[in-house]
Amino acid sequence: MKIGDRVVYPMHGAGEITDIEEQEVGGVTQSYYVLRLPMGSLKLMLPVDKVDEIGLRDVIDKSKLEELTEILSGKSETSQGSWNKRFHATLDRLKSGDILEVAAVARNLTRQHWKKKIASGERRLMELSRQILISELVYVLDKNADEVTEWVDKIIATDENISEATSENSESE
Repeated sequence: MKIGDRVVYPMHGAGEITDIEEQEVGGVTQSYYVLRLPMGSLKLMLPVDKVDEIGLRDVIDKSKLEELTEILSGKSETSQGSWNKRFHATLDRLKSGDILEVAAVARNLTRQHWKKKIASGERRLMELSRQILISELVYVLDKNADEVTEWVDKIIATDENISEATSENSESE
């Protein structure tokens, strides 16, 4: 990885490596990637020798968009078990760093939220999954976050039940 590379940091989203700096921490000098995340305007420093352990990966290329679109438009998965088990299973999917897992979480929780408001913990996971997904797609599609959000929502809403529920909600507002 080098300066200018666009990468994904699991649980935070996509950003660009803007610099490589040497820092001394606890008497040990290490090299760090300086990662700027446009969503949330974050600047992170990640140890170069820990990128595999952290799960830092390149942004997907456009060839994976069809598979991603199929996930977003696909059938929602039904959650089983207690709220606590569902929460941790969902969190593990997000921690995986796999964009397809993140897309499935975003799809499931977004649709669930559109049909019936979800609990605050699940809403935070929905927002996090959407942030991770959208931040990566900003780079892949070369569009701004608002355009990507609209594109993602349109695909997620392809489920007939969701389309009806969202149009009913907008009419009642």
